[in-house]
Amino acid sequence: MLKRILDLTVSIVALALLIPVLILAAAGIKLTSPGPVFYKAKRIGLGGEPFTMYKFRTMHVLQAEKRLVTSVGDPRIFSFGAILRKAKVDELPQLLNVLLGDMSIVGPRPEDPVIVERDYTEEQLRTLEVLPGLTSPGSLYYYTSGESLLTGENTDQKYIEAVMPMKLAIDLYYTENISFMYDLQIMLRTAYVIVAKLAGRNNFKEIWECSKIKSEKK
Repeated sequence: MLKRILDLTVSIVALALLIPVLILAAAGIKLTSPGPVFYKAKRIGLGGEPFTMYKFRTMHVLQAEKRLVTSVGDPRIFSFGAILRKAKVDELPQLLNVLLGDMSIVGPRPEDPVIVERDYTEEQLRTLEVLPGLTSPGSLYYYTSGESLLTGENTDQKYIEAVMPMKLAIDLYYTENISFMYDLQIMLRTAYVIVAKLAGRNNFKEIWECSKIKSEKK
């Protein structure tokens, strides 16, 4: 109950404060790329149930290739979309998902149905026992470390083999240790990382959950 109250409070306040940003983002998309403002992504949520996740569109409507994972310098992304992605503004429409109860502010990032069905192990499926979130310890690892590994060709396979196992292991640790204070810590850490990235910082130490998992596996 406390987590739901936190989700509703943060999402309502954030939507109210960010109205100018949302309007600018929508206008920028319309002016720089033909097509809809929003992208509706099919994702797997709590209990393995599918839902529609909302994002600002950052890719061209007509794409030369179809991939599940976005790579560094992905040619499918238009210029203004790249700015939205770097600032994580493209994720803000998911505050509506939080209001609807499909997502939480903090929780494992929801994955594409194909990847969940094809590539998740039994242990990794346990991350579906809680609501997916806008941010999580695993998504911070991906944003600061894992994303840089996705270059060149075969990015879907690189993600599944080199990035996803650690990302999900970190998020599984989160699901087993959820608390009000833990959620607040992840929210603050997320804000810090986004601001630092926008300021030009590219090197981040791995989040402490990642180091803990590595040490426990030795």
